[in-house]
Amino acid sequence: MGVSTSAPQAGISVVTVDFPPVNALPVRGWYDLAAAVRASGADPQVRCVVLTAAGRGFNAGVDIKELQRTAGHSALVGANRGCYEAFGAVYDCEVPVVAAVQGFCLGGGIGLVGNADAVIASEDATFGLPELDRGALGAATHLARLVPQHLMRTLYYTSRTVTAAELHGYGSVWRVVPRERLADAALELAREIAAKDGTLLRLAKAAINGIDPVDVRRSYRFEQGFTFEAGLTGVADRVRGAFGTEDTGRTGRERRA
Repeated sequence: MGVSTSAPQAGISVVTVDFPPVNALPVRGWYDLAAAVRASGADPQVRCVVLTAAGRGFNAGVDIKELQRTAGHSALVGANRGCYEAFGAVYDCEVPVVAAVQGFCLGGGIGLVGNADAVIASEDATFGLPELDRGALGAATHLARLVPQHLMRTLYYTSRTVTAAELHGYGSVWRVVPRERLADAALELAREIAAKDGTLLRLAKAAINGIDPVDVRRSYRFEQGFTFEAGLTGVADRVRGAFGTEDTGRTGRERRA
C-alpha cells in the first residue's frame, strides 16, 4: 500500500498509487506521489513516466475521512499543499508523463490527469469533480484542460462525470481500451516516447510548458484559497457531514442520470 516505483523497460518509470479501497489519498500520500514523480523525472535514464494506480479506480481525490477526524485545519492545509505538490510534480516532471486511468478519476485525480502529457483510459473510466458535494473547491484548472469551458462549468456545478469515450472525442484522451489492455497500452505509448533522445525530450517538455496559455500552478493556488475559505466558515464541514454513504465507483451514466 502507498506509492511505488518500478522500471519495467529501459527509459520508462512506472509510478503506482495504491491506497485501498478507492485510492483516496491521505496528506502523506500526495507528498509521496509528488516525490516519486519528481525523482523519476530527475533520473537521467528515464525518458517517460507512466502514472498508474492499483485497484478498481484511478483516484478518488482527498481522503475526506482524514479531514473529518483531524481537529483544527491542519489536515485541510496539508491536503491543499499536498495536492499542489503532486499536481505540480506531474506538470513539472522533466520528461513526459502518461496517465493510465481505470474506473473512477475524481477530484484530485483530475488534477493529476489534467496536468499529464497524455492520457490512456480503460473503457469503464469516468472523470469528474464532485467537489461541491464534498465541501470543497478546486481542480477546475485541470478539468478545463480536458473539456471545453462551458462543459467544464456545467460538470463543476453539477458534480456530473464524463466517460473516457467522451474525452476521447474531445481529444484529451489518446486511446480508450479494455481494462485488461490498459497497462500494455500505456507502456506502448511510453515506449514510443522513450525512443526519442532524452535531452530533446526534456527540452520539448520545458518548451511546451513554457507556451501554455494558463499558469496551472497559479490558477490552482487561486482556487485553493476559496477551498480554505469554505473550511474556515464551516460550509465545508456542513457539506462533508453528509458524505460517506455514496458509492465512489458509480459509473458516469449512473452519476449523470
